[in-house]
Parts: sequence; C-alpha cells; structure tokens
Amino acid sequence: MNLSSTTDGNRRVVTVNESRIDAAVALTFKEQMRTETESGPDTVILDLQQVQFVDSSGLGAIVAAMKTMGKGRTLALAGLNPTVSKVFQLTRMDSVFQLFPTLDDALDSLDA
Repeated sequence: MNLSSTTDGNRRVVTVNESRIDAAVALTFKEQMRTETESGPDTVILDLQQVQFVDSSGLGAIVAAMKTMGKGRTLALAGLNPTVSKVFQLTRMDSVFQLFPTLDDALDSLDA
C-alpha cells in the first residue's frame, strides 16, 4: 500500500497511490493511515483519485481510519470515481463522510 501526504496549513492531504483498497491491503492501509494522521491538522482529506476499486474490507478500513483519528477531527474523501462513489452511496457511507468530486473541490470547500 503506497500512501503519500502533504500538509497545507490546517489540512493534511493523504493520497492513495494504488488502484485498489481491498481485503489484500486493508490492514496495511489502516496502519499507514494511522501513521499519516496520528498527529497534525484536524482536517484530513483522503485523495482517492487513483483508486478504481474499493471492496467491503477497504470500506471498513476507511471507516476505521476515521474512527482512529478521534473526535473533533474530520476525514473527507475526494476524487472518487463513479464505481467507488457508488460503494459509498449503496452503503450510505456518503452520509458519514464528506465526499468531493475532486481534490480541488475539497480544498476549496474545507477552506470556507
């Protein structure tokens, strides 16, 4: 699992540099997200632009990453393709996470 991150003022952007978040990488994803988000800004944007597929284990790993961040912190998701977005809609996780079509949309919205 390849994640990278940048911090811009009061936000951290964590980019998933893989095409899948599934059972094969879910545990590694959770651990790396914990490392990337354990300190730093309260607002974290998970950039999923390169992700083409998320299964139930991947969805669970994203939810676990949000819970690990703790109260008072925000995990927003950006760059979901239609297939990945549909997973969040069908599971109603779109009511749990703020979803943005692009990273720029997330940055602009979370600036306001």
